[in-house]
Amino acid sequence: MTLIYRWLVGLASILCLSMAQGQSTDTNCPLATKSIAIDAGSISYLQGGQGPSILLLHGLFGQKGQWMDMACALANQGFNVIVPDLPGYGQSTAYPIAIYQLESQVTTLQRFMRSVSGKPFHIAGNSMGGAIASLYANQYPQEIKSLAFIGAPLGIIAWGDQVRDSIYQGVNPFIPIDQAQLDLEMDLLFAKPPVISDDIKTQLLQEYRNNNRHYQQVWNIVNFYGNTLNRLPNQSLPTCILWGEHDEIFSISGLSILKKKFPHSQSHRLANAGHLVMLEQPVKISDLYTSFLKNSQ
Repeated sequence: MTLIYRWLVGLASILCLSMAQGQSTDTNCPLATKSIAIDAGSISYLQGGQGPSILLLHGLFGQKGQWMDMACALANQGFNVIVPDLPGYGQSTAYPIAIYQLESQVTTLQRFMRSVSGKPFHIAGNSMGGAIASLYANQYPQEIKSLAFIGAPLGIIAWGDQVRDSIYQGVNPFIPIDQAQLDLEMDLLFAKPPVISDDIKTQLLQEYRNNNRHYQQVWNIVNFYGNTLNRLPNQSLPTCILWGEHDEIFSISGLSILKKKFPHSQSHRLANAGHLVMLEQPVKISDLYTSFLKNSQ
């Protein structure tokens, strides 16, 4: 069974509208939805724009739609933007449970990028996607032009205090089963949580309950990678680090550790931002990342 995460399609739309902070959504977005058969399954992805290629990777229990505003902006700034549902997530279906190992994600993504890009590219990720991006750059350095952490990555610092406290009390805030737990998840992910209607909350919670065992299985696999970046050698790639000051998933105290691991990095502490910075501040994040990319080509 693969993670369809139907609720995230609706949630991503809600978040993109709620977190825009008065900024209009791009009505001239060149991104198109595509799919391609890779290994045992099919990868669904967004692609658009012309120029140097960028691969954007979402986090645990995420999907490609979370990048929409940022990806549209990058495509309109002169980049070929590629945004997949990671294997086993979103609409990238028919993969076995072993695909959730991060090394398996890297292997499948490498075959995917050879098919849709075929040349060195920039890679960026949020949370678990940041860990996958770093593993990819370490394993295939000749294919990567730069690395970016769009929000704190998995693998450099332990889970935040509230996450650990919740788990000690028997509640996994990433797999909520009642409204209070869902509210906790939103509080952990965002500096200013979006307003979600009761009807949508009911749909989200039902999805979590219906596929609870599978969510737990994926969580158990990914949770093995809590020290992944610390175990990698220091990387010399040009690296961009964007970390929300109000991130409750991974405390911003980890920023200094990450900078030592990536000595050729430039970093920004983002005020009024939590873990999903590309949803909370898409215009600012796009501008900072575009500036980094143009200076690192």
